[in-house]
Amino acid sequence: MASALGGLLGRFFVQLKSFFIIGLQDKHERLKFLLLTLIFALVIGSYTIAKELKDSLFVSIVGKEYLPTAKFLVIFLLIPAALAYSRLVDVFRRYQLLAFYSALYGVILAVFTVFLGHSTIGLYNSEASSSRIFGWLFYIIMEGYAPFVVSVFWAFLNSISSPEEAKNTYPMMVAGSKLGGIATAFLAWYLLGNADWLRRFGDLNHDVVSHQILMALVSVMLLVVPILLVVLVKKVPGKYLHGYEAVYRLEKKQQSDEKTVKTSIFSGIRLLMESPYVLGIFGLVFFYETLNVLLNFQRIGMLKEASVSIAGFTAAMFWQRIQMHFWTMIISFLGVQFLFKKLEVRYCLLLVPLSVLFLLAFFVLTYSAESILYVFIGLGAINHSLSYPLRETLYIPATKDMKFKAKAWIDTFGTKFSKGFGSLFANVANRVSVVSGWLIVVYGVFFGGLMVMWFIASWLLGKTYDKAIKNNEIIGEEK
Repeated sequence: MASALGGLLGRFFVQLKSFFIIGLQDKHERLKFLLLTLIFALVIGSYTIAKELKDSLFVSIVGKEYLPTAKFLVIFLLIPAALAYSRLVDVFRRYQLLAFYSALYGVILAVFTVFLGHSTIGLYNSEASSSRIFGWLFYIIMEGYAPFVVSVFWAFLNSISSPEEAKNTYPMMVAGSKLGGIATAFLAWYLLGNADWLRRFGDLNHDVVSHQILMALVSVMLLVVPILLVVLVKKVPGKYLHGYEAVYRLEKKQQSDEKTVKTSIFSGIRLLMESPYVLGIFGLVFFYETLNVLLNFQRIGMLKEASVSIAGFTAAMFWQRIQMHFWTMIISFLGVQFLFKKLEVRYCLLLVPLSVLFLLAFFVLTYSAESILYVFIGLGAINHSLSYPLRETLYIPATKDMKFKAKAWIDTFGTKFSKGFGSLFANVANRVSVVSGWLIVVYGVFFGGLMVMWFIASWLLGKTYDKAIKNNEIIGEEK
């Protein structure tokens, strides 16, 4: 075991040294990479805490039985936010958009930190009820965290990265971001799982104070992001922030052309409906999120039943998140970096449904509490290490409206629709199983259909992307 670990660490440092010496020879390229990786680590580290607090606090304040309803309602309640975002895309510069949403959520979470300690609104009230507005409001706002912070970071990154940079740096950035995720998840797991550390400060409620500390930490991390973005644009020359050169030249031409038709706040949803390329990217999100929500419902239910307190429940969720971040980091650094450099995007995309297919086969054949947890962690690791950076790479040769507006609709309405569909299927499948006892058969047929469509969408998207890069084309220019 010790020799294997030593070999793994040795390979890690050799590859890291090779990456900086050969891959990024220019000091401005290295500075750009380091600042973006640090920003990404803060975004993912804060998202790791926010994501688990969102579910655990809602279950504790409102109730587990209302979780499917909340996921369904979010589909419609976030539409006004998506429309406002589409307007801001035309008003703000790219880095200002990310700075705005990071600061906005940082302030909102600071307010939530205070209300968590309220005697009736917050966690001191241990009676779960559907009438507790704070729980619903917290969940809905936190559901916007991924599309308006994490997704905006990726949109910004895609707009300042070339296809070659994406191959060289995206896996390394993902690996670096997972260090932030592991650190915050471990801290959360320790705080929530150890009540003794609070006793030295007097008679404090462990459940309440530990959750407040974590939410305050998320707030501070997000408020640091705008500062680092200012450093990035001040210290890194503009020529290193052009991204895909063909798109950059098109945008400069449009800015100088007074006759250029301005797009509307609805152009994102229009592109989602009209562009096969954007619809294909939505398909990749839909396939993953549908499977993920089915597994997550069962995971949350098992952890809640096994826990004796709110802190214990949340700590168990963070422990699984630590494992997911760890394996994502290992796969990104030791596997995905190699695949991105050796294979075309179309072949890398096909590896995602192929890997998921093996996981689902294991899930169906060994259906148990343990297998659900293993598959959930494995599915998340594959998504974050391989599928997510590949999916984001597909936006690089696309127009600004596709990068920001269409992507926003996919990551808000599209993602929530996928989760709502997964929730609906879970309810139907469970009712069918009660009557017929054929739960595994129903899940097997459903998973099989998803996988076939996933393979087809991956191949077509990869083929279109590779063709555009080879011919220096812009995807969506005709739109």
